[in-house]
Amino acid sequence: MIGIIHGINNIFNLYFFLIILRIFLSWIPGLRWENQPWSTLRDITDIYLNVFRRRIPPLGGLDFSPIVALIVLQIVQNLIVYILLGFK
Repeated sequence: MIGIIHGINNIFNLYFFLIILRIFLSWIPGLRWENQPWSTLRDITDIYLNVFRRRIPPLGGLDFSPIVALIVLQIVQNLIVYILLGFK
């Protein structure tokens, strides 16, 4: 059971890293998002980020929705791992 919990935790950590990478790459003005591997990264992360972008408007030209998305992802990760540790 511990192996499954570590696997789930690693999936959350990988997705967290991919979102961070997406945020940093969005600061590069000449990046062509239609090219690989950037289009795959955009497709994978925007599924989750768009949920927050629809609800949190940009403030002063800055998009704060990824910050909220990362916080929610960490809360869900901790909650799931905590629940699974209770079952072991």
